[in-house]
Amino acid sequence: MSFFQIGLCGIFTVIVLVLLRVPIAVALGIVSFFGFWAMLGSGAAFGLLTAVPYDFAAHWTLSSIPMFLLMGYVCYQTDITRGIFKAARVWLSFLPGGLAVASVGGAALFSAAAGSSLACAAAMGRIAVPEMLKRGYDPGLSTAVVAAAGTMGSLIPPSILLIIYGIFAGVAISKLFLAAIVPGVLTMLGYWAVIIVRAWINPALAPSLDESATWSERLEALSETWPVLLLVVGVFGGLFTGIFTPTQAGAVGAALSFAIAAARGTLNWKVSRIALMDTAKMTAAIFIIAVGANLFSRFLAISGIPAAMTDLVIDLGASYVMLVFGTAVIFCLLGMILDPLGILLLTLPILLPIYEANHISLIWLGVLATKLVEMALITPPVGLNVFVIKGIVGDAVPISLIFKGVLWFLAADVVVLIIMVAFPELIMFLPELGN
Repeated sequence: MSFFQIGLCGIFTVIVLVLLRVPIAVALGIVSFFGFWAMLGSGAAFGLLTAVPYDFAAHWTLSSIPMFLLMGYVCYQTDITRGIFKAARVWLSFLPGGLAVASVGGAALFSAAAGSSLACAAAMGRIAVPEMLKRGYDPGLSTAVVAAAGTMGSLIPPSILLIIYGIFAGVAISKLFLAAIVPGVLTMLGYWAVIIVRAWINPALAPSLDESATWSERLEALSETWPVLLLVVGVFGGLFTGIFTPTQAGAVGAALSFAIAAARGTLNWKVSRIALMDTAKMTAAIFIIAVGANLFSRFLAISGIPAAMTDLVIDLGASYVMLVFGTAVIFCLLGMILDPLGILLLTLPILLPIYEANHISLIWLGVLATKLVEMALITPPVGLNVFVIKGIVGDAVPISLIFKGVLWFLAADVVVLIIMVAFPELIMFLPELGN
């Protein structure tokens, strides 16, 4: 067999293994190892298996991942973010579906302190969903709002997915963070529009709160958001002004989250231990998948698959829109069987050369891919965020009802995606300001 045929067999084998529910890291690692063996011999296969994981894991920028994760878990365990929802509720309750709108606003701000969609969905879910259900909100809307809003944790900086993408693509993580700001805001506005329009058309979905907060109450509620605001300003103020690098920003954020929790009196050994253990588990899971993807990327490069795919796309004269549409279809299909990180790392070895050969910014591609992965978090049948919310509400809301509710927000995501494709300068103008 030729190297190219071995590469095709490798891709097919990975897909079969994933469909058989083999963990993505194991599937990628096994296929890569035996692919190296078939192409280069056993010595080279064992050599790459020894060298590649070490070279990748020793990448200094990767140290920001456990730090940003720790920041998010400390915020979650010490209730640093609880004041966000209260403030959003007081300020936004006058709108149709005010509590649901507040949930989206609170999730957007929490995303800037977490970097993880699952953590964002879990944190806002345990605060916002019971409050909405208590006020008579439709169960499908209440749960779907938080499941969808939690996906912003994948896009709004500090996004763990953007950090991993930046390392694989070799682009500046700070520029990726800047590029993600506008799509993150557009996503929040799109979700708000869905809630307000639905609540206006059918008020029974979201009964009016009949609350008119005074300015003193609004300012008091706003004052309770200082922990998150301090964290966001401290981390991103220093990052975007060049005081420290993205790697250092993670460490600063983690230290700040501990300091803030201690100042509020919510830090103790128990929550610290849980936050540290959760961080270690998630970091290990991310690194194992990333190492497997790195091996698979080397395997595909040696087989010549990415180069052949690039040549095919160029020969076909695929337009910019066709490329994006094809990418979206691939992500939607993979979203039915894979977790977001697995989708991203499985597709990058093929997508990066194709987009680069077509002179499309890899920064723009990173934000597009992250947005598509964000959508996969609420796409059935996997929809990890939906299962997070289901775990919070238990038997009170059927999972079918949650999936039905998120379809409205997926429609808003499609609109945002179209805007991103039609006006790529919306993504690129902030990163280009620093040039």
